[in-house]
Amino acid sequence: MFISNPFTLLTEFLSPLVMQVYVVLMIVAVAGGTLFDLYHKRSAEFFALRRKHSEAAAQRRLGAGEIAALAMRTVASEVATSGEFCKWPRRVSHLLMSYGFVIYLAATIVMVFVYATAAHTPLVLTALWNIGALMVLVGGCWFFFFLRVNVAYEGHSPFHLMRADLFIGALLASVACGLIWHFAQTAQSFAGGATATLVLFALYLFFTTLLFVSVPWSKFAHMFYKPVAAFQKRLEEANGSSDLPRPADGSHIGS
Repeated sequence: MFISNPFTLLTEFLSPLVMQVYVVLMIVAVAGGTLFDLYHKRSAEFFALRRKHSEAAAQRRLGAGEIAALAMRTVASEVATSGEFCKWPRRVSHLLMSYGFVIYLAATIVMVFVYATAAHTPLVLTALWNIGALMVLVGGCWFFFFLRVNVAYEGHSPFHLMRADLFIGALLASVACGLIWHFAQTAQSFAGGATATLVLFALYLFFTTLLFVSVPWSKFAHMFYKPVAAFQKRLEEANGSSDLPRPADGSHIGS
């Protein structure tokens, strides 16, 4: 399973061009869904107004070097290490999902666009696809079953689903179906043979499509908003325009 490219095996009944067009359409869906979300929820207007307020209330002007340093700190904290999560279980589960999804997605794109028709796919690439998917499952299931607010603090069943769970639910279902489908491809004695494999692929395709086209209704777009909001907060802390209370110890996010 770790040594075969699932998309190469798929070319027996599906053209590589069709797979490539599908990937492009999903990228367009994410971009379009995020822009629609910005417009519908007026998030872009909010960030623009916040920036104007910050500039008007600033007690000092920041230089380009200082702004660049704040941007780097934002990337290092909120993006690279999920520093917005104080409790380590939530941070670890989020990091597993984030890095796993990036690895899984990047490997998928390379395998579809470069190696779908190749005789051999580099072992490291197929291993990364599987490892990334497993990281998503571990981190995602940990969060879904134990760390969600309504489960951990309100005592609800993990299967008590709300619209806020659309992203994590679609993500886990997509990745799980992808791994099971890949296993079915490579298992020589899989019950049901080609028919069962096609059914699993159809489920994988359905949940993957749901994941990417549901951006306006899920929390997918939040992964783009959080770094922007964190960077704006650091700017306000640094230029003295922040209207948020400081921590009791006197530390601040821009330090």
